[in-house]
Amino acid sequence: MNILILGGGGREHALAWAIRQNPKCDRLFVAPGNAGIAAVAECARLNPNSRAEVLEFAQENAVDFVIVGPEAPLAAGVSDALRDAGFLTFGPSQAAAQLEASKAFTKEICDACGAPTAAWARFTDAASARDYVTRQGAPIVVKADGLAAGKGVTVADTVEQAHQAIELIFDGEFGDTSVVIEEFMAGEEASFFVLSDGTDCLPVGTAQDHKRVGDGDTGPNTGGMGAYSPAPIMTQAMQDQVMTRIVRPTIAEMARRGTPFQGVLYVGLMIRDGQARLVEYNVRFGDPECQVLMIRLGAQALDLLLACAESRLGDAQVTWADDHAMTVVLAADGYPGSYEKDTQIKGLNDIPEDSFNTVFHAGTDLKDGLTVATGGRVLACTGRGQTLQQARDRAYALVEAIDWPQGFYRRDIGWRAL
Repeated sequence: MNILILGGGGREHALAWAIRQNPKCDRLFVAPGNAGIAAVAECARLNPNSRAEVLEFAQENAVDFVIVGPEAPLAAGVSDALRDAGFLTFGPSQAAAQLEASKAFTKEICDACGAPTAAWARFTDAASARDYVTRQGAPIVVKADGLAAGKGVTVADTVEQAHQAIELIFDGEFGDTSVVIEEFMAGEEASFFVLSDGTDCLPVGTAQDHKRVGDGDTGPNTGGMGAYSPAPIMTQAMQDQVMTRIVRPTIAEMARRGTPFQGVLYVGLMIRDGQARLVEYNVRFGDPECQVLMIRLGAQALDLLLACAESRLGDAQVTWADDHAMTVVLAADGYPGSYEKDTQIKGLNDIPEDSFNTVFHAGTDLKDGLTVATGGRVLACTGRGQTLQQARDRAYALVEAIDWPQGFYRRDIGWRAL
């Protein structure tokens, strides 16, 4: 079959890498792709957020199955346009994608179905938000209500920091959006990934990522500086608790509202004293969590996504090897702030690529035959092994083999588990 993946980051490279291994895949397109994806798929220079461009490409290239990688095309209704045109599509509708596109919407769903989460309030003006923070005190969490590429969340340790975050959001840093302010939840974070076809649910993996930019979980939040899978804290008992108290009630409430959820639900959790509460939902695979999931899942990833899109999840199952994976992100100096672009990355051609050692590309491009960095998070060096320590050793060996003076990385990925 001919398959089209929308997106051009590390998540989409990982999806393409796994799907390419499945014999069901004849031609694989990724739009727009990147320098690394070009080695495993045909890159198409089109705007993945444009319904018209995506539809035209899918029709002209006899695409059988479309996988929507990032959140922006989902929020723009690209999956709706594809389904309306008769294309088998993996990814929620625009209405269901509000679970990520609006923090307030998710909170309302949680309130309606009784899913445990942080206490919250939504504000449309800065003065009211500041007054609320002053009354509540710190630490406290300030979020842009809409999509913010993983950067719209501030965990404020002081009231002043919270006020600054409020001003930044209302000054338009993340577009025209309101502010959601939440109770600070202490505990251990974990990520849980569940496929849903609107009725049935299937857990497909656990991971823990590292959001802070610096070693020791210091500095501002980022899109993610590294991850590992599985997450030790996500025992079978914990997964069962989350499915019973959070995931299934959410899926049922979405169906009750007439907006059934079909796709992957990335369940961000905070766990304390054996109890899990929802931090947030994402409606796509996480990045860099997708990298550690895909290197473990391999070719079966396509079968699972097809079962989800074809409403066959009730008959599907995941086959896990007893293994571990870790990915370490190389980011451009200055990220998550401003950074230099088009710096050359050397050494990639000398790195062994196999099912245990893989460098997934995120913000890269080919210019005059050279691989250059074009984004903030640029590469995800990913290792798999029988133990987490072995996976870590392989991931960091890949990092050390890359010659890119303008990049940096965290040296403590996996510290909780190791």
